[in-house]
Amino acid sequence: MSWMYLFLAGLFEVGWPLGFKLSQTPGRSKLLWLAAAIISMGISGALLWLAQRTIPIGTAYAVWTGIGAVGTLLIGIFFFGDSASVWRMVSALLIVVGIVGLKLAH
Repeated sequence: MSWMYLFLAGLFEVGWPLGFKLSQTPGRSKLLWLAAAIISMGISGALLWLAQRTIPIGTAYAVWTGIGAVGTLLIGIFFFGDSASVWRMVSALLIVVGIVGLKLAH
């Protein structure tokens, strides 16, 4: 169950930079998106806290930030026109390989 908490924490970790980005978009409610970002931070942190009951802190933190980083990178590419260069994709793949490696090593 801890790994499920950690995966969900990583998904909510994507929510706060997305909320920050959307709060800067003209025509959108700045306060609504900032509130969504703060709520996402809280949920992400709470789920990370639950996951760390049985997953080592270093593993949990690396996986949490890795899911957040790759997830945010993909949101940027698919929805905000960020670059999808080969080096960015290779780097994201290395993060994913690291996440899988930490899971398998646990």
